[in-house]
Amino acid sequence: MSLRELSCHISDSVNPYHNIALEEYLLRHAAPGECILYLWQNRKTVVIGYNQNAWKECRVRELEADGGYLARRLSGGGAVFHDMGNLNFTFLIRSADYNAARQAEVILKAVQSFGIPAVRDGRNDLTADGRKFSGNAFYRTGDFCCHHGTILIRADKGEMEHYLRVSEKKLQSKGVDSVKSRVVNLCEYVPDMQISDMQDALIRVFGEVFGLKPADFPASRILTEEIEEGARRFKSWEWRFGRRIPFQYETAKKLSWGEVLVRFHVTGGVVKEAAVWSDCLDAEFPGLAKEALVGTCYGSEEWEELPETMENEAHREMMAELVCCLREEN
Repeated sequence: MSLRELSCHISDSVNPYHNIALEEYLLRHAAPGECILYLWQNRKTVVIGYNQNAWKECRVRELEADGGYLARRLSGGGAVFHDMGNLNFTFLIRSADYNAARQAEVILKAVQSFGIPAVRDGRNDLTADGRKFSGNAFYRTGDFCCHHGTILIRADKGEMEHYLRVSEKKLQSKGVDSVKSRVVNLCEYVPDMQISDMQDALIRVFGEVFGLKPADFPASRILTEEIEEGARRFKSWEWRFGRRIPFQYETAKKLSWGEVLVRFHVTGGVVKEAAVWSDCLDAEFPGLAKEALVGTCYGSEEWEELPETMENEAHREMMAELVCCLREEN
């Protein structure tokens, strides 16, 4: 299928729960042959990945005491800081037309149009002179695909470093010693750049890359009640933090596919409950790993058979590496 329609929507809210709910709504209402570009901002917010431990990734009490928000998104990946100096983008599209490289090209060309030496670095980062200005994450449900990320224009890097708990292992793997030294604001290249300038550039290049004229997403297609219901869910304690489990054993490691923290509640040598937290981009895997571990004998050779319970090869390889790590620890 080829694209027939480009739609754009700019949120007029800076509340993360509303904006994430609106993103989910637009995802589920992307028509066949349509690509939606959604642009949005959040005020003083830490957004964690679907499988991350909120307390490990963010100084939650300080953030909320300072009037900020803790939010959890639908996609995998790591925690990010949003403020009014950051612009978020989302591409919402059906699987037949999904192309992460082409979507990233929109962001790159828009940034490059200001004379900034932007490049794609790996699968999920966009950088300039080796410093990150955009992190990307991905999510799929059924036939609907979401590709979203940040664009740092004049974000407060001091607050970013203060509220985020970035592990030393992650910083070391990037060859830097602080969050601030790893990221760059685009205003360092273009001092007078405004959020609206980047919005205009993104919409213009969106049309150029896909060869169609973008139109505003019709207000008649947006159901406010459904979005408000979604916002209540994303704001809920259960969604943002989840249930704490009593645990006796814990393993934390940095693996080839991301950092992982596994906690076990064991009774009579059997794993009764498990929690698997990770910043891996694969939002599905931690849940599958948790299901596989529950009911097994803790630390037993039974764990070596768990990779074969995974349906696809990528998950089997991830589970094999996780099992190897767990067996070493136990």
